Amino acid sequence: MSEDNTLNTAAESVAPAPEAAGASAEGGAAPKKPRSKKRAAIVAAVCVAVVAVAGVGFWQWHETPSFCNAICHAPQDPINATYDGVPGQAGVDKWGNAVADMGDLLVVSHKQAGLTCMSCHEPTLGQQLTEGMHWVQGAYEYPLNERSLEDLNHYLQKDDPASFCLNESCHNMTRENLADATAGLGERNPHVTKPRHEELQCSDCHKSHRQSVNACSRCHDDAPVPEGWLSAEEAAGLDAGNFPW
Repeated sequence: MSEDNTLNTAAESVAPAPEAAGASAEGGAAPKKPRSKKRAAIVAAVCVAVVAVAGVGFWQWHETPSFCNAICHAPQDPINATYDGVPGQAGVDKWGNAVADMGDLLVVSHKQAGLTCMSCHEPTLGQQLTEGMHWVQGAYEYPLNERSLEDLNHYLQKDDPASFCLNESCHNMTRENLADATAGLGERNPHVTKPRHEELQCSDCHKSHRQSVNACSRCHDDAPVPEGWLSAEEAAGLDAGNFPW
């Protein structure tokens, strides 16, 4: 055997057959596991959970006075203080006037019943945008003045001022029901609408962040003033001191 034949024979024995090489290329390498898809799914699930928890936390904060103070109503610290009042303890109202018993403020009794700011001051997008712009521009009153029930109902598009209090979520009755329930007040029942007599709004007497006022005493000097309330004259004196302009 020649040297060339010997080399050729050795090369043939070493070189793989074409069919064997093809089989190795097709079946030798194991397919990769789809780890990237699993990782993406886990990351997405974690992100959704974080957003959900943050959303719940934000909504709970949104219901508290601290949210209103931090976001829109910058001068609201005195009002927050009334919300945190304790029945039986002395304190001050939203304008800094002394109050012998903070339990006389409706905001305190409403808090005791589980209500928050948003329970009464139901937000609307239009109102929040308007107040947000006022906050950015610094175009707000200080100290914060009181708004009528018409003002509070404006963005809710409610025509009846009494609906701010008399509704299915709060005091579930009509004005007529209220008049019947307080018939014991006699002929001066402020909940009864009489001819040639001004129809009183709930907020003319019932105040939330300051002591309530017997509005009847504006005209009737002998009108009894409930304990913890103010006469119309006393309230007018405080108003003059709080808003000298």
